[in-house]
Amino acid sequence: MGDRNLEAIPERKEQFYEGKAKKLYATSNPDLIIQYFKDDATAFNAKKRGTIEDKGVMNNRMSELFFTMLEQHGVKTHFVRRIDDRQMLCKRLDIVPVETVVRNIVAGSLAKRLGRQEGETLKHPFVEFYYKSDPLDDPLIYPEHAVAFGWATEAELAEIRKMALRVNELLTGFLDKRGVLLVDFKLEFGRHHGEILLGDEICPDTCRFWDKETRQKLDKDRFRRDLGGVEEAYHEMLRRVEG
Repeated sequence: MGDRNLEAIPERKEQFYEGKAKKLYATSNPDLIIQYFKDDATAFNAKKRGTIEDKGVMNNRMSELFFTMLEQHGVKTHFVRRIDDRQMLCKRLDIVPVETVVRNIVAGSLAKRLGRQEGETLKHPFVEFYYKSDPLDDPLIYPEHAVAFGWATEAELAEIRKMALRVNELLTGFLDKRGVLLVDFKLEFGRHHGEILLGDEICPDTCRFWDKETRQKLDKDRFRRDLGGVEEAYHEMLRRVEG
């Protein structure tokens, strides 16, 4: 990891993508990009919009900490180094248009879809795949769909599933020591010179975090459900992650 921190920062070039929470910039090194974290908050595929003060700063820092921990345990990611409060240097990925969700506890769409009680602990974690498409509201898909439509190969999906469960194992243990339940989370993967790497971010935008004792929500559900205390929840998660 030390070598990464000495990585020279290439010149930032044109913006080539803007999503709900981040902007991506090309750099003078074609293998590297700069990921800029915004304070914009969205829910329900951008049907609800708002701002969470300093969210980008906190998510950048949390993502750095999580990616660093995962890399130390053998999970290969796009993370190179954090540049400043809002910018992260990353390897450029050809994103696989399949979002990967790992679930440990019933919540969100799973509770609604199957009529289960939110908070029910699953007997074992499982992986779901969703087609990455805002116009279609990211529909749940079978792995066969991804293969049939050329979004990923069977081998890539097997690797993604294996990596996702390993990330779950590592994050669950890490967070348990900090009094946090990892309810579920979304991951994105991409190809870098033919190798599958973990990309995007890991933060309260992409994960459901609950306090282990009170089950108080410490994530973007506070924004989605108008529960209040959104900034406070993000700050609390950063405090716990930094330990």
